[in-house]
Amino acid sequence: MTATAYRQSPPVVPPAPPEKPRKRRAPLWARLSTTAGAVLLVASAGGLIGGKMLINQTTATIEVKDLTGDAKKTVEEGGGATIEGPIDLLLMGVDKRASWEDDQLHADTIIILHIPASHDQAYLISVPRDTEVEVPAFAPSKYSGGTTKATEAFFHGAQNGAGMAGGAQLLAKTLKNVTGISFDGAAIINFNGFKGVIDELGGVDMCVDQQVTSKHLGLIGGKPVYLTGPEATNRPSKPVVHKVGCRQMEGWEALDYARQRYGLKNGDYDRQRHQQQLLKSMAKKASDSGVMTNPLKISSLLTPAGKAFTLDIGDIELTDFALGLKDVAANDMVLLRTNSGTFSSNGSGREEFNDISRQMFQAAKKDRLAEFVLDHPEVVANEK
Repeated sequence: MTATAYRQSPPVVPPAPPEKPRKRRAPLWARLSTTAGAVLLVASAGGLIGGKMLINQTTATIEVKDLTGDAKKTVEEGGGATIEGPIDLLLMGVDKRASWEDDQLHADTIIILHIPASHDQAYLISVPRDTEVEVPAFAPSKYSGGTTKATEAFFHGAQNGAGMAGGAQLLAKTLKNVTGISFDGAAIINFNGFKGVIDELGGVDMCVDQQVTSKHLGLIGGKPVYLTGPEATNRPSKPVVHKVGCRQMEGWEALDYARQRYGLKNGDYDRQRHQQQLLKSMAKKASDSGVMTNPLKISSLLTPAGKAFTLDIGDIELTDFALGLKDVAANDMVLLRTNSGTFSSNGSGREEFNDISRQMFQAAKKDRLAEFVLDHPEVVANEK
């Protein structure tokens, strides 16, 4: 299909008047829980009321906080009171172990999820954690502002009792300043809690493209143990080696592979691709395994989600949000790379966004990513 043909179909719909408000949206971790809510709503025997009740019950354990702060999309930017229009969500992954406090955390994974106004596709844009950014002052954590890495913006925002919500708000504000994108909502994902979601799915299919030895985990008696951090073992362990090939992985294995960056050809950029691959594989597994047509299975899936997620869901009802995005499918997730998947130096040995990446962020802001991708196919990460 040519770029011209793509842009002529579907017909262009006149934009809504700027004064028309758009309701806040609830990001339930990319497509997984969005689809779950939609299917619950449509498939549950209780109909609309029963669907809402079941969704409320199964999501009651998920912590809800304001994660976007000053970076929340305004009415003038398209925010407001309906589900109509494009959706931009900030997804942040942290490694919070049992003995770690919120003010010790960094955002190890940073992804901007863009859903166009057509609500039939999803774009995942990974932000390199070591990108040099100007972080604004942030009163809740008593941070005075400065030049640092994107991952550290979360750390600075979490200090002095501001917690993970403060870390998310400062990172969101920083990224808004850098990319121009305001956010409809956000989610913080705890990697360790995320393992339970993958295990509830029965594992996920992953393709390893480069052999890599884990820097985080070892094996004792076939069971994974930490090699670093306060939970690290002093006992001899067998290395965890992720060998090239496609296979089904348990939760711990899939997460460990997706977290590796040392020993990979393109370091953190390869890790970004693998994390995007994991999200897409989870969404596909949930769709293909029948989970999404079984309310009881959905309920069991969202129970471990309560241990993994902190959400900014805004004002909208989850059922309304889910129904509005029911056409977003796993196979419609487009994985995008900043800096064409390689390190981009600012001349001082620090990382920055190149011109193509900055144009990509502007395309997302203007809801023109489909056209941008056709013109710049090199930004697409073609993961299996």
